[in-house]
Amino acid sequence: MLVVPKKSFLTKGVGRHKEYLSSFELALRSAGIARFNLVPVSSIFPPKCKLISRNAGLQMLYDGQIVFCVMSRNSTNEPNRLISSSIGLAIPQDRRMYGYLSEHHAYGQTEKKAGEYAEDLAAGMLATTLGIEFDVEKSYDEKKELWKISGKIYRTMNITQSAEGDKNGLWTSVITACIFVNE
Repeated sequence: MLVVPKKSFLTKGVGRHKEYLSSFELALRSAGIARFNLVPVSSIFPPKCKLISRNAGLQMLYDGQIVFCVMSRNSTNEPNRLISSSIGLAIPQDRRMYGYLSEHHAYGQTEKKAGEYAEDLAAGMLATTLGIEFDVEKSYDEKKELWKISGKIYRTMNITQSAEGDKNGLWTSVITACIFVNE
């Protein structure tokens, strides 16, 4: 059985509950993906895969369906602790080639910082497969400019969810995911 997804979408969510597992379930519900059997896969964005809206993607899936995804998640029950999860995406200019997804989760990192970090990870992995040389010590913005100039990377982006731990110590969970749709 050959399974190469033709479409995908990005989603994110946050949940809070006294039970750890229930907070994760609520984060899945917030992201719109709790009704599926999620199977995590590694970080390859398939060739020719089209990125679609969350709403369009959800309409193509069925309750109980086995759905492949790349997911990042994080949880805390520490009051006011900042948590984040992020998925970075890098798509090559030549859409016949595969791209990369990265998963990142952190404590104490803002949504912007976590998102840039995940995007940088995905773009860095793609750049090395495309033969683009870069200095890993350079800032995210400097590397991003170099990748644009190379003309080999079409698009980079991220989806990030952050939250502060519940002030009363409830479990707080955040998730981000790239959901693959097989038509």
